[in-house]
Amino acid sequence: MTLDDLRVFVAVCRAGSLSAVARELDCTQSAVSQHVKRLERETGVSLLERQPRGVIPTHAGRVLWDAAADGLAGLDLALRRLGDLVNGDSGSVRVTTGGTTVRHFMSEAIVAFRQRHPKVNLEFQTETSSRNCFDALATDNLDLAWVTIGSPVRGIEQRPVVDLPWVLAVRADDPLASRARINVADLAGIRLIRLPQKSTSGARLDAAFAELGIRSSSDTSAADWDTALLLAELGLGHAVVPALPGWQVPGDGPLRLVPIPGLPPLPVGWAVRRWDALTPLARVFADTVAGSCTEKAAHSPSRQEG
Repeated sequence: MTLDDLRVFVAVCRAGSLSAVARELDCTQSAVSQHVKRLERETGVSLLERQPRGVIPTHAGRVLWDAAADGLAGLDLALRRLGDLVNGDSGSVRVTTGGTTVRHFMSEAIVAFRQRHPKVNLEFQTETSSRNCFDALATDNLDLAWVTIGSPVRGIEQRPVVDLPWVLAVRADDPLASRARINVADLAGIRLIRLPQKSTSGARLDAAFAELGIRSSSDTSAADWDTALLLAELGLGHAVVPALPGWQVPGDGPLRLVPIPGLPPLPVGWAVRRWDALTPLARVFADTVAGSCTEKAAHSPSRQEG
């Protein structure tokens, strides 16, 4: 049993496919299978169960997957910290997050961090949801994940940074555009552009609607907040989205963002495997982003009006 065997096995469990891991590692599917078979010979149990589409870990496989993922993550962090000790101020910080997060939450912080640490390599791995960010953080050699804060996740520590108030995005010629705020009851019956149901933000919004007894119709959906805004601007419906730091509310131009103070705000922030195991550079980057977001949120017109 080697570290490579365990790394390949963890990758297969996460991907649910031998062939996908083979493509990722630029090797044959047979080579990937040999890593798994070697583990099965040494453990004496079957670790993977073949399905019509891919593979899933057996009960024994999940036990090994959980242990291996935790062990490899800790080892990778230790190696990164040793590397930073050797390289001084020229290490790296690896972050996983959604596709639009860097622009909305990190742009100013990245500039400030780069000015203070010009030799540090910043790496960003894009994922499509907070759930995928958690998976990547648990199995890849990553430091930080910027996520929508949700339910506890095994082996992950979440730290909220800022609460985002919700706004209704409408065209400037919409009757609701002139409102100073939108009451929750006004959302009943409105044709909404849905956020992804599998996303944490979409699930939180659906839960808030259900608790408040709000029913809305939807025939359009968007993969992210920016796309939802664009579709609202094109007149395909109204979009309930979180007001991101720095946004002007109610805004100008063809789109208006009207506060909805009756909806519980959406918490966003950092997720890590262990805060006390973060490299010094990763901790500085996390603090820089948090400080930038907090400052912009404090000066946001939507926060002041709400």
